[in-house]
Amino acid sequence: MGRPREFDIDTAVKTATELFWRKGYEGTSLSDLTGAMRITAPSFYFAFGNKEKLFRVVIEQYYEKQLELLESALQESTVRGVAAKFLYGYADVLTGSSHAPGCLALNSSLPSAEDDTVRAWLAKLRGELIVRLRKRIAKARGTTDLPVNADPDVLARYIAVTAWGLAVEAQSGAKRKDLYSAIAVGLAAWPSAAATRPEQRPTSRKSASSRIRQ
Repeated sequence: MGRPREFDIDTAVKTATELFWRKGYEGTSLSDLTGAMRITAPSFYFAFGNKEKLFRVVIEQYYEKQLELLESALQESTVRGVAAKFLYGYADVLTGSSHAPGCLALNSSLPSAEDDTVRAWLAKLRGELIVRLRKRIAKARGTTDLPVNADPDVLARYIAVTAWGLAVEAQSGAKRKDLYSAIAVGLAAWPSAAATRPEQRPTSRKSASSRIRQ
């Protein structure tokens, strides 16, 4: 029989989340975690295995909330609506009073070594977001919603890259209105099917007068 856990797991995960958010994955040491949780190293290993496994639990819980926002946005009737709902919704999350500055996952992605397994896993999660967006956008291409020459991959990456940029700006102190303004500029350039329809050439005066004489 294993040793009984001497602390509340949910509370410990919440504590770890706050530490990872503030210091990043690499900047958070085992002693930081055990000290904040007020437990011993053996108890930590018994409950979580190691720091990386705990971090994955934290990120998976964090992404569950992000996926709720994405799922809601994907239900919009237009792909521009998808982009708008996701980006404005994410800006609301980033600037909410209960949300620490920046993105928990992104904060821990950039400092990692190139061959780090955590960085590779976080990149995979970001890639899955792009795939979901790309599939939704591809369905709309060639309809009255989106021109046939629109590139679903480019548009999906635009949404994702904008979202990550918003996170960096929020971490730097940008306010909600600042993020909203940046989103609006980008969405103003969103491709419209109507805008790509060939315009009917105006009849020249010469050709019109010729027809009248005929």
